Formats: sequence, structure tokens, C-alpha cells
Amino acid sequence: MARVYTTTNIARPIDQVFAYVSTPGYWPDWHPSSLGVSGATDHSLGVGEQVTEEFRVAGRTGRALWTVREHTAPVRWVIEGVIEGRGSGGTVAYMLTPRGETTFFEREFTYPAPTRLFKLLDSLVIRRRVRAESTEALRRLKARLEATTAAPPVM
Repeated sequence: MARVYTTTNIARPIDQVFAYVSTPGYWPDWHPSSLGVSGATDHSLGVGEQVTEEFRVAGRTGRALWTVREHTAPVRWVIEGVIEGRGSGGTVAYMLTPRGETTFFEREFTYPAPTRLFKLLDSLVIRRRVRAESTEALRRLKARLEATTAAPPVM
């Protein structure tokens, strides 16, 4: 399995950060790989709920069906994806830790590296691009949530 791990500190209470990141309708607002979502997009998804996402990751586009595997508000949220026509798409885990008035946010994306060729491409190109997209996503997330002193909008 390949792994991309990124972190940031967000000057918002943990409950607000958790509600925002676990509500798929917000993903296109902060994650550059998320082109659009459909299905249950207007609330923090619970275990077993699903959402479909149109994405562009490391230059490749597709559609993934994400299923929530863990929902431990407000500290951990895990989704597992299946890419249409390709099978397994990986797992995304969000871990949140309160630090006074801020939230330490961790994002871990793991995905299969099924062949030697894929492993080589991953080490040379793919993982670097995925890491850059994830870093940009967390930069945008932080900026979006810290842009106002009001709570993020509720869908």
C-alpha cells in the first residue's frame, strides 16, 4: 500500500472542523481533486453511508463510490473508495485532535500499488503529485475555515 500523510493546524473548534470535512458537499470547496459529489452530500456521513465523487487525482479522472467505514465524532472519520471500472481506490482517514482553541488535523490517504510497474510510477510521479494535491487541499481547508469568525455554513 502507498501512503500519503499530511497535517495542518486549524484555528477552529474540533466539532466545526469535523462537521465540515465529513460533509461531502464541501469537498469541492477545499480539495482540488474533488470535481463534484452526488448522493448524500448535505450532512456529516455516518457509518455505511455512501457518496459518489467525480475526481482528478495525479492527472487521472474518474468516479469513486465512497463508503464511510468509521465515524467517531469529532476525532476520526474513515472512508473507503471503489473506483468505477478499476476497483479499489483506497482509504481516506481524518484524525482530529483538539489543541486549545485550535484543531490538529491529519489526513491519511492509502491506496493499493498492485503491480511492479505501478509501484515504479508511484515512486517516480504519482505519489509526489498526490502529496502536492493533499498539501494544497489542507492549505485550502485551513484558509476556508479560518476566513471568518463565524461557523462554516451548514447545508
